[in-house]
Amino acid sequence: MDAHSTTLPTGLGFGSIDQTVFFEGSPVATFIINADHVVTHMNKACATTLGIAAQDYIGKVGLGQVFYGYDRPVMADLIVDGAMKEIIDDLYQNKYRASLLIPDAYEAEGFFPTLGQGGRWLFFTAAPLRNEHGNLIGAIETLQDISERKIAEAALLKAQTEIELVVEQRTAQLAEVNQTLRDDVAQREAAEQTLLNRNNELNALNAKLTEAHEHLIQSEKLASIGQLAAGVAHEINNPIGYIFSNFGTLEKYLADLFHMLEVYAEWEQKTSDKAMQTELKQARDSIELDFLQEDIPTLMKESREGIVRVREIVQDLKDFSHVDKTLDWQFANLNHGIETTLNVVNNEVKYKADVVRELGSIPDVQCMPSQINQVVLNLIVNAAHAMGPERGVITLRSGQQEDKVWFEVSDTGSGIPKEVLPRIFDPFYTTKPIGKGTGLGLSLSYGIVQKHNGSIDVQTEMGKGTTFRVTLPLLQPQPPESDAPL
Repeated sequence: MDAHSTTLPTGLGFGSIDQTVFFEGSPVATFIINADHVVTHMNKACATTLGIAAQDYIGKVGLGQVFYGYDRPVMADLIVDGAMKEIIDDLYQNKYRASLLIPDAYEAEGFFPTLGQGGRWLFFTAAPLRNEHGNLIGAIETLQDISERKIAEAALLKAQTEIELVVEQRTAQLAEVNQTLRDDVAQREAAEQTLLNRNNELNALNAKLTEAHEHLIQSEKLASIGQLAAGVAHEINNPIGYIFSNFGTLEKYLADLFHMLEVYAEWEQKTSDKAMQTELKQARDSIELDFLQEDIPTLMKESREGIVRVREIVQDLKDFSHVDKTLDWQFANLNHGIETTLNVVNNEVKYKADVVRELGSIPDVQCMPSQINQVVLNLIVNAAHAMGPERGVITLRSGQQEDKVWFEVSDTGSGIPKEVLPRIFDPFYTTKPIGKGTGLGLSLSYGIVQKHNGSIDVQTEMGKGTTFRVTLPLLQPQPPESDAPL
């Protein structure tokens, strides 16, 4: 863009209105610099605010002289240089902020003694300008004279100070007049302080009771899950046991019957009674004996695999709830817990996503396995719920880093909006429709991980997915001797 150009950068979207007329007639003081820091545009409002002639500065660099009286970069210069984040703190001493409306734009305010008579307060915003290819071609900066507001604020502060001084004087006079009441006031203040201390103690106790109540609710939820899993496992295990036993006996019986059929087939060929041979052949063909001898073993094999699968699911339910174990700290393998939990939530996941395992070789970790399984379950279920209408992928990873182990649950779902990300671990906060979520899953998981002296981190990108990583120490610093689940 030429330093002396009178045409605004393309793509500003003014439609049929002449862009230069629009820019010049804008009441918002505005100037534009190109990638070489050369002032290419300055409207009348800007020149009037700064008290300069626009033609004296268009085509030149160094607007800092106008603002500060010496050569110093303005905020638009920092954006063009890409140095905003590195030196903005030094130049503006935390009197700035990122724009809430425009990406990569910044806002600040300051007093400029060289402007006008007695100086001016300005509020200014600087934003990058890019061409149709997204390349940075310059920056635009707007100015707003807020001197009147600052003067009003100063006057208000002065009035407030004067009022406070009057109040202080009146208070001193009242203190002299009411000397006899000071002892009573002191006694009352002492009593109030005692009450305040007692109230603080009660508030602290109430906070502890609230925390204990939340832990009790979480404990009851885990206990209910464990009891449900234990009950289902127990009720299924008994019939599966005798079905499995009877199935073995049935296989033996069928083997004997097949052997007997082979003997019959041999004697069928040996007999000289043609009528009997014909009758036996018709009977064999009518029941498709050859097919049955081939298909029945296949059916028996598939049935045995199904029964074995049911027994594995029952065992995984028992492992998940740890109904046969105490709730003390113990060493467990996270990979085994992940596999167990996957079997438990398989029905929740299988219709929505494919599961990819990238589990590393990790040592056992000191933990409460049922609680860690609950964390894995919550993260996997959330990953499945994050999937859109198309089938996605859930990837489970694990590994070791020095004296810690970690596991990740990564999905290709919708992602988490940045504005709600800081609240996802708050109790009862959920982005799911009413009736679809309690808002306790991630809160419960966060509490369990904190109790294990670990950490839970999240990385997310809208439309691409989310990854939760849980990191746990191999050994607990000082695990409690006995502890109830969260």
